[in-house]
Amino acid sequence: MSRKGKNNGETRVVTTLEFTIVMVVLLVLLLLSILTSITFGNADISVKEVYSVLANEILHLKGFENYSQGSIHDVVWIIRFPRVILAIAIGIGLSVCGVVMQAVVKNPLADPYVLGISSGASMGATLAILFGVGSGIFGGIFGSSFVGVMAFIGAMVTSFGVLFISNIGGTSNAGKLILSGMAVSAVCSAFTNFATYIAHNQNATLSITFWTMGSLASADWDDVLIILALMIAGTFVFWSQYRNLNLMLLGDETAVVLGTDLSKLRNKYLILSSLLIAVAVYSAGTIGFVGLVIPHAVRMFYGTDHKRLIPLCALVGAIFLIWADVACRIILQNAELPIGILISMIGAPCFIYLMASRSYGFGGER
Repeated sequence: MSRKGKNNGETRVVTTLEFTIVMVVLLVLLLLSILTSITFGNADISVKEVYSVLANEILHLKGFENYSQGSIHDVVWIIRFPRVILAIAIGIGLSVCGVVMQAVVKNPLADPYVLGISSGASMGATLAILFGVGSGIFGGIFGSSFVGVMAFIGAMVTSFGVLFISNIGGTSNAGKLILSGMAVSAVCSAFTNFATYIAHNQNATLSITFWTMGSLASADWDDVLIILALMIAGTFVFWSQYRNLNLMLLGDETAVVLGTDLSKLRNKYLILSSLLIAVAVYSAGTIGFVGLVIPHAVRMFYGTDHKRLIPLCALVGAIFLIWADVACRIILQNAELPIGILISMIGAPCFIYLMASRSYGFGGER
């Protein structure tokens, strides 16, 4: 079996063997990225000490008991390693949701935030930070995480709002979803800016700014494994729907002829994507461009078949975010650059290049 992939308008055959080899290579690169990225950071810890901690914690090897506690153990096992796992989870979630969103709205320039989900999450976090909204409800249960919970709620409410508006006056379609998302995003951004303006709280404003810039610094073992499991589960769900996602690229008229109601599927996929994005925003703040650039980069080489596109994007997104987080930890001495800033610096030029080269269509059509 083979699949036609497109690169800058030229058609070539992507064989099943090639796809399998690429998947194996990406899995190996992911493992090497995990093991290597843990050795980077501002703390002066040798590679030997890093792997001694891992040998004690993961393999439980004898002779490494001295690394079961202490500052070196805490930096490697409690700070760095959870960040790497969280980077994998967020990279998978944003990349896969980007693929799905682009199919749902049939717009190759869409990403997980085009439907206003990011703005809704930011509004929820802003209300929590500035006015303590949610602290009374969630404070006793979630502690300081109530800000993240409010961001999660904001993202979900926004996504349902977009669905509701897009279904007013008839069945929802790709165009109405985009317009509804833009309208809801504008409203959420306006309320966020208004709340920030009237609060006159400089410390809270700095917290909001840091939240909207994105960071993996809050990663801990209590959450990262659950978040990773959710992202992987969502990826497998979307992977099982590759035929319907492929059908969405052909349009509603073709789907009707084939007996498939895309409007209902579109709503279901949007809800699940919103759930995954809300989890990502809850754990790492707002990180843009991942869901836009990664699907394009993979699609340009391996075509539009979601059966291959989804797993490839998941692995590439995970590897990309691991090294983006490493760069954020080492670029500034004794400080951390918010990952959203760095990815925007990388993503914006890539986006401009895609536009300039006209390689932004599905599969790279000119």
